[in-house]
Amino acid sequence: MTHTDDLTAIRATRQLRRIRAFYAAGIVLWTASSAWTMWDSPGTRPMWTSLLLLAVFTGLLTMASRWLRRVEPTGSARPPHHAAFSGRTGRHAVSKS
Repeated sequence: MTHTDDLTAIRATRQLRRIRAFYAAGIVLWTASSAWTMWDSPGTRPMWTSLLLLAVFTGLLTMASRWLRRVEPTGSARPPHHAAFSGRTGRHAVSKS
């Protein structure tokens, strides 16, 4: 895998995490909407629309989670750091003297 492929995978992972959070929020919204319309007017078109959108967001969240599992590196849970720790204090470190 080249350096460009690594950057692409990191960007894809970051984007999939963001969109997964959006889909989860959509599921919460459409679950509340479905429950409200089932209570208020069961069997009506708004209820079925809410349930359809709930199913769509659930499917989108499932697919985003699968893609995220596929894109994430298998070796470690965290992405590699490019800056090595040298053991020295940086130039902005406060001395304790």
